[in-house]
Amino acid sequence: MDYKKNRMIEKLKRDELVTCLKINITDNIPTEIAAMCGVDCVWLDMEHVAADYSQVNKAMLGAKMHGTEVIVRTPRGAYSNLTRPLEMDASGVMVPHVMSYEDAKEVVYYTKFHPIGRRPLDGGNADGMYCMLDQDSYLKYSNEEKLTIIQIEDVEALEDLDKIAALEGIDMLFFGPADFSQSVGCPENIWNEKTLEARKKVVEAAKAHGKYAGTVGGTGNVKELYDMGFRFVNLGADVVALSSYFGNIISEVKKLGL
Repeated sequence: MDYKKNRMIEKLKRDELVTCLKINITDNIPTEIAAMCGVDCVWLDMEHVAADYSQVNKAMLGAKMHGTEVIVRTPRGAYSNLTRPLEMDASGVMVPHVMSYEDAKEVVYYTKFHPIGRRPLDGGNADGMYCMLDQDSYLKYSNEEKLTIIQIEDVEALEDLDKIAALEGIDMLFFGPADFSQSVGCPENIWNEKTLEARKKVVEAAKAHGKYAGTVGGTGNVKELYDMGFRFVNLGADVVALSSYFGNIISEVKKLGL
């Protein structure tokens, strides 16, 4: 039985932009809406959102039924936090706050199979087509079609940045400006000079070692980010869209004096 290709990876290989929307409301409806609007990928968050795996699975299926890829940002802690989303057939995992080369090595160890890592082997879940995918194909599919994304969002990570970017098994460096600005003492100004300088270092390190670079942005700067070398850009979030839309409605009604 053949496995499917990761559409994000296909676009990245063609040097095209992969668009992403972050989903905080962990349900199939927002992921379906995002997918039906044509986004390449939805980002489900388990770092900051109190979602369980059944909710994540439901949201994931909502996107995948429309051909949209799914990235799950994992919580830190148990190794199973890294492996379970992959076994649910997520298109990749995003691991927050990778602080060092040793930290990055551990991520690879648990997200890639032999000969790159030692991810626990099962095959009886969605990613292994419930044991209908032969083992050699399963290992190849998982290592080649699943993205291991690490977030560089702390000043400490810059010390090992080049070594991290060179590490086999790391597919993408994702720069997180909000937490990085906090780590350099400027949380009130995300786009401070140190954060902008670090963003440049991350994309340059990724390019130097043949890895993909990702970050957050918007329609106003996505072209700039692409020109810098970023090929994966999260462009918005469901909660931002809803709060803006609802807020505008109430604001317009209040202007009427009703």
